[in-house]
Amino acid sequence: MSLHEKISSLVESKRDASIQLSDAIWAVPELHFQEKKSVQYIKAALEKEGFATEIGIAGLDTALVGTFGSGKPVIAFLGEYDALPGLSQKGGATNHEPLEDGGSGHGCGHNLLGTGAFAAAVAVKDYLEQNNQSATIRFYGCPAEENGSGKAYMAKAGIFDDVDIAISWHPGTFTTVMTCSSLANYAATFKLTGKSAHAAAAPHLGRSALDAVELMNVGVNYLREHIIPEARVHYAVTNTGGTSPNVVQPYAEVTYLVRAPKKHQVQEIYQRVKNIAKGATLMTETSLEIAFEGAASNLIPNKTLYDAMQKQILDLGMPTYTIEDEQHAQAIFNTFSPEIQATSLIGLKKDDVAQLQGKVIANHIPSVLPEFILGGSTDVGDVSWNVPTVQCTTVCMALGTPLHTWQVVSQGVMPIAHKGMLQAAKIMACTAVDLIDNPALIEEAKKEWKERLDGETYVSLIPEGTLPPKF
Repeated sequence: MSLHEKISSLVESKRDASIQLSDAIWAVPELHFQEKKSVQYIKAALEKEGFATEIGIAGLDTALVGTFGSGKPVIAFLGEYDALPGLSQKGGATNHEPLEDGGSGHGCGHNLLGTGAFAAAVAVKDYLEQNNQSATIRFYGCPAEENGSGKAYMAKAGIFDDVDIAISWHPGTFTTVMTCSSLANYAATFKLTGKSAHAAAAPHLGRSALDAVELMNVGVNYLREHIIPEARVHYAVTNTGGTSPNVVQPYAEVTYLVRAPKKHQVQEIYQRVKNIAKGATLMTETSLEIAFEGAASNLIPNKTLYDAMQKQILDLGMPTYTIEDEQHAQAIFNTFSPEIQATSLIGLKKDDVAQLQGKVIANHIPSVLPEFILGGSTDVGDVSWNVPTVQCTTVCMALGTPLHTWQVVSQGVMPIAHKGMLQAAKIMACTAVDLIDNPALIEEAKKEWKERLDGETYVSLIPEGTLPPKF
């Protein structure tokens, strides 16, 4: 029996338990740093499989490490389980049907992500036991990927320092290895305080915090012309100070998110944003308080590892999809605008587009793309600065499905999602065993990792003395 057959058999033998765990997390969508039920579900599942667990690591109440085995190499599987606000949705529905108005939902598929990583760790544990081999297998339960960057706190605390290889994945619309870097980011809330006054009777006595926020936003918008084109600066006014236009608003808040390909670029742009905020306070005679919200480093790719993982992807192949899978995916696809439908195959090579044209489930494994910079950010980047890291994505939803939407939540408990989750577990587990059996491959990955860092050492973007939020 081949490695792929052995691992597939191990994953499939616990298929029902994995699906039940994923669906249980889906049913209790919890926001960043608040994943108290989800982490307990995973903790119990790990302990049932013989893993020693530790919860509350790195000062994070909902961070978890599960460990099995001993000795080298130390292989880490990264799991997430935080949800998104405002995305409550009935599972399987093909129209927008919230379960709870304003409620949360797993709009990025982290119920699948965490469970898939768990299933991979368990499969490797079972394989080592069956073959009388030794290694240390760890499952890292990482909170707040969506907002707060839990892995950045964990990396800053040295949680990954003795790890040899880190492996993760993400639900998506294609099955492929990730060859991308990502944008580093930094988020902060600017809290402006002024002085209230009657806007008609005594406007001269007021100092408007809302004016300061608006002036800051104008200044940052002028800044955009003078930063590198790859950078992104987003903002949201999160508190306008009130709803009455006849009051000079004494308090207002705006949250900024700065992204750029490199950490030092983010830091430089953020300092300029801070200077603009200070200028706005001078113009309005208001005061400023800045609250750190989260930060993530850029992702360091590793060709040695993603070539090794791609081999496992090709050897394992794709799941089989039923007529019911196709029909549900078609119904979901029909909810997308023509513009989204038209972009569902963008970025693929011509031959792959030809293979997938007219389909609503990507049942074909596309060619590996050249390395590129992902337009988004991930706190997996902080892990990759500390240890060689590899990720894949698998088909868990209909072609064209944008992340952070109700359509992702709806599909998160459907067979297409479960099949993609278990496929990811097999890919990650096969990759881990291949590395354990080939220590030279691990050393090659470490050599490449050091070369890519080019002498730079990891410095967290989290300000010194900053503690994770408590809920």
